[in-house]
Amino acid sequence: MTLWLVFALMTAAAIFAVLWPLGRRTAAAGGSDIAVYRDQLAEIDRDRATGLIAEADAEAAKVEVSRRLIAAADAAETEKSTGASSVWRRRATAIAGLLLLPAGAAVLYLLLGSPQLPDEPLSSRLAALRGDRSIEGMIAQVEKHLAEHPDDARGYAVLAPVYLRLGRFDDAVTARRKIIAISGENAERQSDLGEALTAAANGVVTAEAKSAFDRALTLDKSDLKARFYSGLAAQQDGDKNKAAAIWRAMLSEAPPDAPWAGAVHDALTQIGADTPSAAAPGPSAGDIAAAGKMNEKDRVAMITQMVDRLAERLKQDGSDVEGWQRLLRAYVVMGDHDKAKAAAEDARRALAGEPDKLRQIEGTIKSLGLGA
Repeated sequence: MTLWLVFALMTAAAIFAVLWPLGRRTAAAGGSDIAVYRDQLAEIDRDRATGLIAEADAEAAKVEVSRRLIAAADAAETEKSTGASSVWRRRATAIAGLLLLPAGAAVLYLLLGSPQLPDEPLSSRLAALRGDRSIEGMIAQVEKHLAEHPDDARGYAVLAPVYLRLGRFDDAVTARRKIIAISGENAERQSDLGEALTAAANGVVTAEAKSAFDRALTLDKSDLKARFYSGLAAQQDGDKNKAAAIWRAMLSEAPPDAPWAGAVHDALTQIGADTPSAAAPGPSAGDIAAAGKMNEKDRVAMITQMVDRLAERLKQDGSDVEGWQRLLRAYVVMGDHDKAKAAAEDARRALAGEPDKLRQIEGTIKSLGLGA
């Protein structure tokens, strides 16, 4: 509606611009000239009567003014005879402008415009100006770029996680392979490939995926993704103890705010291993929390008894890395840092011949702030 109002105002302005000069009246020069010449004749007669002008000069002046008066009278008569036709021409031009301008504009619009098209919503017009910003549109743009530049590893790195989120697992595997082929392998790229292969197999860690995770751990033993999926592979192979050992080791080294710790806890819960095992008795965090409900004397006695029992067992079997981790945490919770540091040294000596376990206990010592 607003657009048509604008068009109407523009048409009215164009018509006004045409009709304005045609509607203006031009002053009739003939009638005014006759009056002037007549006044001049009367003035000559007055000057002659008063002696201001000689008789001969007066006659000569009257002859000249009379000649101009006759010429002006003839011009006025001619203009009068042609005035009607001039007015008619102006009116015809005005009528033509009034009718032809809007009619011509309408004809041009019908020929060159598209009046049959419906109104387009503002949102779609803005979207067209911005271009296609949907996920599918952006993926298509990157895929087009990669078709023209197949060696752009960065483009594949952008697409691979998007493919995973959209469930396009085969495409994600292809993208991960392209990245390794173009940029070379490292632990992160191999574990990412293993993740995509596992997703493509509906969560099963296939032999190919396990090979990728093993390769990642060869390149970097601390790669978290590869360690987690290695535990998952062990679980799927029926070796729950191995899976639990891998995941517990990850938790023992995890910082307090590790974002992935929850997923590891969930994995342990699924295999029923998220609680202290019977083979490694000792106070857990839940045991110590429950002791908070006792009176001070009973609580101290209970905790001390459990911790002493665990410490005694570790003197006989120092290879239990989980037991050492539990003992260290218990001493820290009790506030006995001297015993915690002494236990840390005992654990180092007991596990000195087992590098993997020693690395796990070192991570626990560091996370508890018990020194290097």
